Amino acid sequence: MRVLQSFAPPRPTTNPYLVLLQRNLPEPVRSSPFSWRLALTGRYDVLHVHWPEVLLRGSSRLRTLSRQARFALLLARLRLRRTPVVRTRHNLTAHEPAGRLEGLLVRALDRRTRVSVLLNPVLPAPGPERSVVVLHGHYRDWFAAHPRDEAVPGRLLFFGLVRPYKQVPELLSAFAGVDDPAATLHVVGSCPDAALREQVQQAAGHDHRVTTALAHADDAEVVREVGAAELVVLPYRDMGNSGAALLALSLDRPVLLPANAVTRALAAEVGADWVLTYPGDLTPQVLQDAAARAAARRPGSRPDLSAREWPDAGRAHAEVYALATGGTR
Repeated sequence: MRVLQSFAPPRPTTNPYLVLLQRNLPEPVRSSPFSWRLALTGRYDVLHVHWPEVLLRGSSRLRTLSRQARFALLLARLRLRRTPVVRTRHNLTAHEPAGRLEGLLVRALDRRTRVSVLLNPVLPAPGPERSVVVLHGHYRDWFAAHPRDEAVPGRLLFFGLVRPYKQVPELLSAFAGVDDPAATLHVVGSCPDAALREQVQQAAGHDHRVTTALAHADDAEVVREVGAAELVVLPYRDMGNSGAALLALSLDRPVLLPANAVTRALAAEVGADWVLTYPGDLTPQVLQDAAARAAARRPGSRPDLSAREWPDAGRAHAEVYALATGGTR
């Protein structure tokens, strides 16, 4: 079975989730990374789409229009050849607003989707197509070769791509109200939004306990930063899935997340001492209470990630591809 993935050949900045998926797909699945030439003229049995906006957005208006035109041709080819689409719902909607044409093209893709992969059992089925839950795999093996430091008492960490929906300025505002001179906060990750970058840097500059490293962090740096943190704080708005949360848990660090059905289910799965949740807005008291709980965790304990082994996820994806090709539309 030939499967065309919607992501390009891996680079150092590629999400490890995609690399691990590719590595763990069993025979007889033959998985290929995306190229427009292969998508429009090559042979494949299934198109597996992860983040459609990646295929639809360019670095300029002209490049965006070019990508959208090619995407329209791809949709025509899928329809003509009756090629099924599998979509992994990393999030139910794009985090940044889409233009009208992009919205039309994504809805057309949805009509071609035969099976949706949901990364947790809580999210609702997105449409009339079949939905299959395949849990997001852990990152323990991916980072195992990198040395890890002991946690620094009182150290909080935000890491990952800094985007508006992740509410880093709100985190900085809440931390400013934490009445503990020994508490520290480090913000690590690339911030492509210039206005947001300036806002974060200005807020951090008002508190000597806050440091920032607003650039891409390689694997070794991620392990160092997460390992040094006593608590990882991810105050995302409308969190549905979080690879960053799974990464922190894979490195045996507790995470603080907004309370919703998804995060409560994750806490029930891996252990309530590892996934701390809060209702409403993030406040200084929430941060202080969560930091105290993180500091009190039992040394040497680990979250239960046994349901998130990658060989299991690979086999489950092979079954999804077989399901997608089992009939025609």
